[in-house]
Formats: sequence, C-alpha cells, structure tokens
Amino acid sequence: MNRFKSLDIFRGFTLAAMILVNNPGNYHHIFPQLEHSTWHGCTFTDLLFPFFLFAVGNSMAFSLKNREQQAPSIYWKKIAKRTVILFMLGIFLNVFPFIEWNSLHKLEWIPFSRYRYFGVLQRIAICYFSCAMLVYYFKDKGAIIVSAVFLLCYWLICYYSNPSDPYSLEGWFGTKLDIQMFGASHLYHGEGTAFDPEDIWSVFPAISQTLFGYIAGKYIIQKLRSKRELILLLLVGLSFIFVGYIWSFAFPINKKIWTSSYCLFTTGIALSFLCILIYLIEFQKVSGLFHTVCDDFGKNTLFIYCLSGLIPTICSFILIGSAQQNLWDFSYHILFGNWQNQQLSSALFSLLFIGLNWIIAYYLRKKNIYIKI
Repeated sequence: MNRFKSLDIFRGFTLAAMILVNNPGNYHHIFPQLEHSTWHGCTFTDLLFPFFLFAVGNSMAFSLKNREQQAPSIYWKKIAKRTVILFMLGIFLNVFPFIEWNSLHKLEWIPFSRYRYFGVLQRIAICYFSCAMLVYYFKDKGAIIVSAVFLLCYWLICYYSNPSDPYSLEGWFGTKLDIQMFGASHLYHGEGTAFDPEDIWSVFPAISQTLFGYIAGKYIIQKLRSKRELILLLLVGLSFIFVGYIWSFAFPINKKIWTSSYCLFTTGIALSFLCILIYLIEFQKVSGLFHTVCDDFGKNTLFIYCLSGLIPTICSFILIGSAQQNLWDFSYHILFGNWQNQQLSSALFSLLFIGLNWIIAYYLRKKNIYIKI
C-alpha cells in the first residue's frame, strides 16, 4: 500500500474536531462531550490530542522509513529543525500578539514573566523528537519495550511520590516540580491554580502514544495487504481499549496528567477508528463530503491549526461599539444571540468556523500549496 490516504483523513478529522472543541461561540454553554473531563474520565474532546499524537507517529513511519540510508547528520538536522520550529510556534501561539487589554481597556505588553512555556505544539515537538531518537537508537522492537517501560514507570512514580493522594490535582507529583523548575507564572492556570497539563513529566506516556502510532504505521507499510491483516490490527486496538479500561481501576483515565491507562485507552480508540477508515477508504473506496473535507484539512494540518488559533485571538482584540464587545463575541451574538438553546448555537458557531478554515484549506489544496516544516 504505497499511498496511505486514510492517514490524511484521520489527521484531517482530528484537526476539524480540535477546531470544533477549541472555538465555541459561548464558553459558558458547551455540550459536555465538547469539553474536557473535569478531572478523571474521558470525553470526545479528551480523545483528540491523543489522536493527533498517534497521527504524528503514523506520519513518522512514512517520513522516516528511509532513515537507515541517510547520513546521521542529515537525519538529525531534519529532526532538530522540525522540533525547534514546532516548539517555538507553540510559544508564539501562547503569547500572540504579545499585548492584552487591561482593566482600563488599554493595551499593554504581556510581561515575559507570564509567558507560558508549554502547550499543544510544544508537547508534539517533544514527542516527535523523542520518538525519532528512540526508533533511531533502539529500532522498532526496542521502541515497543521503551513504550511499556515509560507507562509502567510513570504509574509507579505517580503512586509512590504521594501514596495517600497520587492522582488528584493537588496530589499529583509533577506540579510542585514544575513550579520549582519554571515558576508558577509560566504554567497554565486554567484549573484555577498553577498546573500545566502539557508539562515535561506527563509527557512520557504521550511519547509512548506517539511510538504506538509509529509502530502501527510501520505495520501498515510492511504487512497490511488484505482484510486479514486489518482485522489483526483492529484486534490490537480493541485490546488496548480493554487493557486501558481495566488499568483505570488502579490508575484512573485522566487526560490532564496523561495517565498510562488514558494512553492505552485512547490509543486503542485511535487505532480502531483508523482501521475503520482504512477499510472504508482503502478497501471499499468510499468517498464523499466527509472524505473531501477531512482530506483537505489533512493536507495543511499544521498551518490550519495555527491559523485556527490566530483568528479568534485577533478577533478578540478588535472591539466594536460603545459596549467594547470584541469581534468574536459580536459575531456570535449577531448570528445566534436570540437562540433558546445556547449549547446548540455555541456548537453551530464552531461549525461555521470549521467551514471558514475548510475554505482556506480547500483553496490551498486546489492551488497545490502545501505548507510544511
């Protein structure tokens, strides 16, 4: 199977879903499945970042398949370049446009002391580099062993660092270390306190997730030729779901501290969903609107992801009228302000924003413009 079209569809679907959950029209009225779990548990939204990391691993299986023929200097130059660009893009998105409105409705610079170091792209960068390093030095079988070691060791560290309360927001070991190393002001404060869900301690299960995606991609490249191999791959995915669920009774499924059970559970769902896409797209040759939209998003994923974060930020700085309402809120109220069901209207506004991003992705694809790093 020379061309793995399903991967583009999988990646594009994940991007579209991330835009949906990241950009509600009204942050006070969101369907429960379009929000992260409060702490333990797994919603639709909690699946998306693991899906993205799994897709990164899949893509690496294709982009690095000729690594043994490359000189080490060329290999590491490419890996280092992509890692640095991804990490710096993440920091840029965190602080763009480097100014904010103060309580007097005046713009002021965001001080460096409040720059957040971590985020989605930063975690992808760390996972990408780690996966590239591990498969280079440990090969495929070694990478599987390392993945298992990461998951088990992370569980043991979480538990034995605080046996009385290891998995709560207050009891998880990583936060104290993050504050000591980076300072509370450089961490995420969305939980009402200094706590970063994309920090460097919970990244180890995420690295395993990327490695699982890589191994799945290698299997597809080398062995997937018929429905029999696809069924075997699906059974692996279902097994991951089962093991992750069973493990959750001892180590709860939790996105915010990226527990090992969460890694296995979401990897299993990602792999099972990918198997369904492979069956429909590669074997049954199914196409349609879903196929087209996701394929377009899958072609310029990084660019569209960044754009989907920049547009709302820019809109929030454009104030309209004497009420000083920003353009994002103003647009929502103009379109859906009189709707009774505010959860539905909030989601529909997000769908319209997906449509706007898709128009851009569609234009880029029609013009054969592919923005990569």
